[in-house]
Amino acid sequence: MSYLVLARKSRPRNFDQVVGQVPVVKTLQNSLIRNRVAHAIMFSGVRGVGKTTLARIMAKAINCENRTAGNPCNKCPSCLEIDSGSALDIYEIDGASNRGIQEIRELKEKIRFLPTSIQFKIIIIDEVHMLTTEAFNGLLKTLEEPPDHVFFMFATTELHKIPITILSRCQRYELKRVSAKDLGSHLTKLAADEGITMEQAALDLIVRESEGSVRDGLSLLDQVFSYGEKDIVVNDVIQVLGLVSRDIILRLTTALLSKDPAAALLALEDTFDFGVDLKRFTTDLLTAFRTLILCKLQGCDELIDIPPQELQVFQDLSKNYSRETIHMKMTLLMQGVEEMRYSSQPRLSLETTFLKIIQADDILPVSTLLGKMDALLADNPLPASPQQKTGKKPAAEKKKQLPPEPRPEPGVKETKKETVPPPRSFSMAPKDAPPAANEASPPSEEQPPLPEEPYKQTEKPKTQNQTAPPDTKGKTIPHPHEHDVRKDWHKFIEHVKDRKLWMAQDLQRAASSREKNGELQLTFLETENCALLRQKDNVKLLTEFVLDFFQKNLKLRFITPDKDIEDGKNGDDSPHKLRQKLANDPLVQMATEIFNGQIGDIRVGPRSR
Repeated sequence: MSYLVLARKSRPRNFDQVVGQVPVVKTLQNSLIRNRVAHAIMFSGVRGVGKTTLARIMAKAINCENRTAGNPCNKCPSCLEIDSGSALDIYEIDGASNRGIQEIRELKEKIRFLPTSIQFKIIIIDEVHMLTTEAFNGLLKTLEEPPDHVFFMFATTELHKIPITILSRCQRYELKRVSAKDLGSHLTKLAADEGITMEQAALDLIVRESEGSVRDGLSLLDQVFSYGEKDIVVNDVIQVLGLVSRDIILRLTTALLSKDPAAALLALEDTFDFGVDLKRFTTDLLTAFRTLILCKLQGCDELIDIPPQELQVFQDLSKNYSRETIHMKMTLLMQGVEEMRYSSQPRLSLETTFLKIIQADDILPVSTLLGKMDALLADNPLPASPQQKTGKKPAAEKKKQLPPEPRPEPGVKETKKETVPPPRSFSMAPKDAPPAANEASPPSEEQPPLPEEPYKQTEKPKTQNQTAPPDTKGKTIPHPHEHDVRKDWHKFIEHVKDRKLWMAQDLQRAASSREKNGELQLTFLETENCALLRQKDNVKLLTEFVLDFFQKNLKLRFITPDKDIEDGKNGDDSPHKLRQKLANDPLVQMATEIFNGQIGDIRVGPRSR
């Protein structure tokens, strides 16, 4: 008598023997108890999880004469015929070899007749996704209105290949991979029934290799049993199945994280001694890094399907490293594995990848780096300007000396000197800005202080040869609050620092700053030092700061080693256009004429808004 493999010997004969799939089994049993069985059922899932087995159990249960709680009795003639494979009314078809329209026509011809030995005819089509389009179309009408004595059972591993017109006519059941716990318990029971004891680590290794497939687990277990030993240890499984020991994987993972090149290369040498396929080895190594990352994430325990003892080892290892470090090293490993697959020297490529991973430094989260930078800036503020260091007032703020009064020419009578009242200064801001609430308050950094004494202007005595001053109606009088770029650059840095700290730091990196041809030219020795400043929104904000402080219609130009860039051209809403619009406003011109004044400051910055 030929040997019957475990995959066939231990095949479930009723619903209670099915491993895992509890929701699907419960639904099928309830449908049998309540006589609500669909005429077409579609089972889908990965290999070896019980799709065809459930279809056969359903075929027995539907025709069983002594069904109990939805389970077939396995004793009546119908159940015995189906178990032995001699039932004439059970058609089990391989969809890969019977995939054409002709086979479907023959099947439709057979189901027209009533069953001969059992109550219902059952059509089981395995790998139904292999049918042709014509074959699927031939089934449509039959599936929609089947005869009362026919039930269809379909099984597939690729549900996405089934036409939606077929799926809409079927009741679908999607089977999941069997969990490591359920599969381990099932294999342990089978090993005990065979009179073989297995080390827990050996059993865990077989469960891991099964990847949730019961049939794969039974095939591996059968192969290990054929080794001939009554007591199976982990080394037996490694040698028989040609696997890499989990100890080597853990040792190599620890070496890559702890930056131990000797341990990493020695572990790789051990894997070559086993003659393991590099593709499989690298897959196990990537899986180990994935497990470490999942251990660092809260609420991801369900995604880790490994034995408890091994899980504890990974959890202890993950506590010593940050999530970012593990992720970075895993990314380098993935890149190295891709390069290894196309390399003529796979081992050398993998060793180089290991050295690259070991030399990579640990990384910190961005939030941590920003926190340290803020602490450094708080401890080391920006350097003070020359005026703050010396305590002297800038030359522009010193008391202005009036020129000596001109002496009258001989023969000309001296006229009475008339003192012109000081012109009134107006500070301009956008129309939507709120009115100033504290006009009498002392000047702030944003508005330079006024001279200590009022500005007095004297008029030369008129003589017969002198003419009247030209008419200044309709023209903007220059205001006295302008600053010089060369002299007041440090004050401008302080002005910006009070508003945007990072922008002041970037401006300090400029090699030089000068005013030329109506432009504020900023020279940077490295392009990266002004990359952030040259962004559109930042250029507009910096232009507002320049106009508010220097009170000159300056445009920004960034000069870098690679190119000369002019910024500040933002259309009609640019700070230059807004400043010019405020200066030429008719109400402003009228106010300067009525009050004999002149424009003081024109502010377009965010604080004025």
